Amino acid sequence: MKNFHYSIPTEIFFGKGQIQVLGKEIKKYGTRVLLTYGGGSIKRIGLYDEVANILKEHNIDFWELSGIEPNPRIDSVREGVKIIRENEIDFILAVGGGSTIDCSKAIAASYYYDGDPWDLVIRKAKVVDALPLGTVLTLAATGSEMDKGAVITNPETNQKLSFGHISMAPKFSILDPTYTFSVPKIQTAAGVADIMSHTFENYFTLEDGAYLQNRFAEAILKTCIKYGRLALDEPDNYEARANIMWASSWAINGLLSYGKDTNWSVHDIEHELSAFYDITHGIGLAILTPVWMEYVLDDERVDRFVEYGVNVWDIDRSKDKYEIARLAIEKTRDFFKSLEIPMSLREVGIKEEDLEKMAKAAIDNNNGKKIGNFKPLGYEDILNIYRKAY
Repeated sequence: MKNFHYSIPTEIFFGKGQIQVLGKEIKKYGTRVLLTYGGGSIKRIGLYDEVANILKEHNIDFWELSGIEPNPRIDSVREGVKIIRENEIDFILAVGGGSTIDCSKAIAASYYYDGDPWDLVIRKAKVVDALPLGTVLTLAATGSEMDKGAVITNPETNQKLSFGHISMAPKFSILDPTYTFSVPKIQTAAGVADIMSHTFENYFTLEDGAYLQNRFAEAILKTCIKYGRLALDEPDNYEARANIMWASSWAINGLLSYGKDTNWSVHDIEHELSAFYDITHGIGLAILTPVWMEYVLDDERVDRFVEYGVNVWDIDRSKDKYEIARLAIEKTRDFFKSLEIPMSLREVGIKEEDLEKMAKAAIDNNNGKKIGNFKPLGYEDILNIYRKAY
């Protein structure tokens, strides 16, 4: 196991009715709030009114940035910074899923930078600090409620890139599973796929002696498998929603990657699909993951797939190890199918003539270097994965 520094500074309030702490928690940091959210879902479920009433009861002034996109765009970040500066806002409250939270993190960091916020995303400039922010989570998927990273899209350049800084981690997050009861089936399914993909990215590493982290990862994967379909069939099943929500936070808050050498693969490849076509991130991950697994399977990596097959899918260890590995990959694909997720790029509208451009962009956005370290992928590798997924 490698050396690491443990730090997960976000305070979590988990369960029904935890919204009651909102006013008190915000006032630890400020009284002038930018309320950020996406579409109209928080109004349909009554959460907007609940939050607004709490802010008013605690004499907290607030301004709004609504309409944040599912793949949050740099223009929304720019608009948020403008509102904050014009109104001397001192706290950001993100109410929604990972897109709203990511956008809010980028706004928080950009407040302390005089140039264009995109400079921070492309690392032309460094994040030095961020306004404090809190979250009220409404979609279990990205884990952004408990980490320091954000992913922002620039439609003008067809780029979707991640960046982060410890100051961007939320000060607190309110996780009430009942707020996810109304999430549509396809978004629930995409969220489960996203959680599993975060876990895979941390799980599939070469020898690093991180036995405990791998067992944590397997528990999260088994949780998604146990409750993913149940959440689709019974959307108001509290046990299913609660377990998926907590799995979302654990998959990416650092506990799976501490002590390991993780350099992600499938996420970077998928970001080009979202950047070029604005598809749902979790859908793209579900399509690419089994194909990636098949592509990287070889003698050096087969034992990790055997471990995955035996410990997650309960496959008989006495079978040939390649048989176990291939069966585990097939079970992964079948599980995503069971969530009613499209399983080919053509089904989500990707054009075959764009595959080469996206493969090139994936490498360009990684500074010309190969992607991932479980099995480093160059341009031809990425293009082959796209084609096999088509």
